[in-house]
Amino acid sequence: MILNYINWNPNPEIIKIGSISIRYYGLLFVGGLVLCIYVMKWIFKQEKIPLKYLDKLSTYGLIGIFVGARLGHCFFYEPAYFLAHPLEIILPGRFLPGGGFKFTGFQGLASHGGTLGLILALILYSKKTKQTILNTVDLIAIVAALGATFIRLANLMNSEIIGMPTNKPWAFIFERIDNIPRHPAQLYEAISYLVIFIIMFLLYKATRSKLKNGFFFGLVIALIFAARFFIEFIKEHQVDFEEGMLLNMGQILSIPYVIVGIGFMIYGIIKTKKDKLQSQNT
Repeated sequence: MILNYINWNPNPEIIKIGSISIRYYGLLFVGGLVLCIYVMKWIFKQEKIPLKYLDKLSTYGLIGIFVGARLGHCFFYEPAYFLAHPLEIILPGRFLPGGGFKFTGFQGLASHGGTLGLILALILYSKKTKQTILNTVDLIAIVAALGATFIRLANLMNSEIIGMPTNKPWAFIFERIDNIPRHPAQLYEAISYLVIFIIMFLLYKATRSKLKNGFFFGLVIALIFAARFFIEFIKEHQVDFEEGMLLNMGQILSIPYVIVGIGFMIYGIIKTKKDKLQSQNT
């Protein structure tokens, strides 16, 4: 078999003016968010929820995802470094050993932390708007995997979170890292999340009247983190302390989300059936 590996070496920076740059990561992050909001607008209309709440939901969600993802990376993956350099948690760059500051953008965002941050943000949103938390997280669940798709595409453009060496004909050679053919793990995740989004959207359209009370929320986090768990087996370790571990940090953090997701699915099915019986008896 002739191996036609893909040589991958895009410049992460689209435009750079001085020390400030526009990067593919930021563009894809924002683009994914805009597309999610567009889909959420359609969902709000289906649910007959005032669109004025969508702006608040978008604001709370964005802040929750970003803050949670940033703190998650700092404290799950590089706690020693960031405890020694706390300002770099909130600054878009790193201080140089010889003095000065290098702008890098916020490199290092963890999806596990982003998910937790989003959940906390949605709880605050629900309290402010009097929208039920279970209904809110169910609606967000429909677009969650779509946003995750764009984030993994952004990782691909940054040549980060790379896969292990392979001789598969679709292997990528990440020239910014080395000349070894590797699994494009970011692309695997992006495709997985896109498929999950399609499943969630079609399921919502077909079964919304039958599945409520946190079912969609549970399903999406169970699917996303189950996919993440298995794809981690073909990823290079992101930090040194993962060497020699049976399961890496990404997998360890994924397990509770899958368990919680299954729990929400079971609760959603039981609660929806109970509500239906009560409405029939009244």
